[in-house]
Amino acid sequence: MTIRYVESSKLPTPWGIFSMHGFEDTGADKEHVVLTMGDVSSGDPVLARIHSECLTGDALFSLRCDCGAQLQAAMHRISIEGRGVIFYLRQEGRGIGLLNKIKAYHLQDKGADTVEANEQLGFGADMRDYSILRPMLEHLHIKALKLMTNNPRKVTALQELGIEVVERLPHQTGRNPHNAKYLETKKGKLGHWLDHPEEDG
Repeated sequence: MTIRYVESSKLPTPWGIFSMHGFEDTGADKEHVVLTMGDVSSGDPVLARIHSECLTGDALFSLRCDCGAQLQAAMHRISIEGRGVIFYLRQEGRGIGLLNKIKAYHLQDKGADTVEANEQLGFGADMRDYSILRPMLEHLHIKALKLMTNNPRKVTALQELGIEVVERLPHQTGRNPHNAKYLETKKGKLGHWLDHPEEDG
């Protein structure tokens, strides 16, 4: 695995101006982006979101998942704090890729849940690799995070990389009738920390 820093630029958004840092994964031939706001290298824990690419949710406004809503909520939360980081990782469909994700969606249309669909295609329930974060964190001089996530696997992965997670912040948003089963599968089969719908907010 070779992650190479390429360049940084400003990124104006509805939530303020972020700095956008480009990284190239030469081994996997993928490009990743990190968004920062404020001074993240001061040594103090940084408000953070690890977000896996979701073209359907992030850009096409799909209601089958909560990804787009989670990304926007993270950008909003960081803008309020004035300091934070979002790791935007090119690991579409929990790591199976966009076209396989469409195949998985087809199986879900026929009744499979997200885990069953991935497994029917010959993949694991979650194929994402968070070890690629290490060189990005090192480049940004980040050693401790306040992590916005409902996924215990992300917390464990960071701790195994030697990154201190000083706080885990619930990040629930975007529940709707189209993704209710998806969210329950996340909770029941993948162990995500999700409250009941009436407590969601």
